Parts: sequence; structure tokens; C-alpha cells
Amino acid sequence: MQTIRNSAMTVTIDELGAQLMSITAADGTEYLWNGDPAYWTGRAPILFPYVGRLTNERYTYGGKEYQMGRHGFAKLTEFTVVNTGRDHITLHIEDTAETRKIYPFAFHFDVSYVLEGNTLVVVYATENMDKKTMFFGLGGHPGFRVPLEEGKEFTDYRLTFAEPCQPWQVLMSDACMISGHEAPYPLVNGVDLPLRHDLFNRDAIILKNFTRRLTLSAGEGTRGITLDCPKMRYMGVWHMPKTDAPYVCLEPWVSLPSREGVVEDLSQQFDLISLAPRQRYENRWTVTIF
Repeated sequence: MQTIRNSAMTVTIDELGAQLMSITAADGTEYLWNGDPAYWTGRAPILFPYVGRLTNERYTYGGKEYQMGRHGFAKLTEFTVVNTGRDHITLHIEDTAETRKIYPFAFHFDVSYVLEGNTLVVVYATENMDKKTMFFGLGGHPGFRVPLEEGKEFTDYRLTFAEPCQPWQVLMSDACMISGHEAPYPLVNGVDLPLRHDLFNRDAIILKNFTRRLTLSAGEGTRGITLDCPKMRYMGVWHMPKTDAPYVCLEPWVSLPSREGVVEDLSQQFDLISLAPRQRYENRWTVTIF
């Protein structure tokens, strides 16, 4: 485990998956979900090089078929710390003989965490070390405690978008794949998405065309978080389906899962990042606690 801190917060990171394990305010308040196995053992897995499920856990590239599990392999990989200080850290993985069996690209992938006051900056950086174009998906999956303070219930909380917007929901099939259908997702007063446990009975709500700054808070509450993801195209909102789980995941994604019944050709999936040889791609999101 690695720890970074400043006067406002302390953050703990596991080298396995470079996963956030704790975001604690100076007064001891924990903001991140604790991984209780009664609901969900994850806390904030990193989704690379694919987001969500592949049909039959398979895809093709260059006429060859490969197999890869849900959300890719970064979450199961031991990262190496390559740079660290009191308030920042960078962790690194790269391709190996084993990764190339399931993902045929040479790459470097870095995850950095930087504290700036009461804001945690999360930076994903991918470098294509191959001689061919690299195709990949990318996303975060942080879970936040709900409620965040005594005297509040899950249903007191809402997501509030920074500006009025009309998001569209990317609809999922029963198998949690992309169905090919979309629909407007109405917000209260154009900005609020009130939380209820039954919102997630059919798994995640996936939104696009949303204002990419949103706040999780309760009416008259004193604690919450604001998430900014200016270059992420999609937002997944989730907790374990058909439960009363006391957390919510706010998941900034670049790309989507596989289409229902389609074994995707990685070079043809429209929303994946395509990175030319020796080029670098960077994306970031931030969490501000209050």
C-alpha cells in the first residue's frame, strides 16, 4: 500500500491494480466505499484496456480471436511505483508475454494521483510502444459512501449536474451489453438525478451528452463530492443491482462495453481510442471533497 497526503486529505493506493483504497478528509471522514463483500469487494478499479463486458469475453483483431475478462486486466495487475512524493504518486505497468496473449499490443500505462488542496487529480497516460495502431478503452470506477454523514439516508442524496443538460441514456440488454438503443434521461429541473436503490435493478445507468461536472450531495447536508471529467464521453452510475448497497459508483468512461451478440473487432469499435505508434494519450478526472 502507498499513501499520499496533504493538509486536507489522505489517500491510500494499492499497487495491485493501482486502485484507490481510501480517501480520508483531515477530520477522519472516509469518502470512498470500503469494499464490504456483502455488497461489492471493489473500491475504485481502473478499467483498461476495455470497459465493461465483451460478448462471450471475446474479441477479434487482425483476423485473430482473443479472450479478455470484464473491464480488462489492469485491475488484476501489480503496478510498479515509478515516482512518488508526499502529495503525489505515479504507478506503471507495461506489456508482457502474458498480456500479449490476450491483448496484442506493446504499451506503457501510467496512473498518477496528485493532491491539490481538497481535490484528488487522477491521470491516466497510455503510450503506444508498438509499430501498429493501438486500440483501447479506458475508464474509472470509484465508489463513494452514501450516506456520507449521520442522520442521512441513501435517498436523501442526488447527483447535481453543474449546468442544465439533457443526457441520453445508453440502454443495456439483459446481459449488460449495449443494446443499440438510447433514450433521453430526464433530470429534475434539468440538473438533478435523485438516488434510489431501484435505479440499478438493471445494472448501471450509462449517460452521454451530460455536463461533465457533477456533485454528489444531500439536501441540507454538509458533505459531498464533486467529480470533473472533461474528456470522458460517458458516465456510468451504479451500485450492485437489486440491493440496498450504501454506496454509489460514479464511473467516467471514454468508451462503452460490447454490443449485444457482437464479437467486436477491436479496430472497428467506434468509441475506442486509436493511438498511433509512439504516441501518448492522456486523460484525467478529479474528485473534490467537501
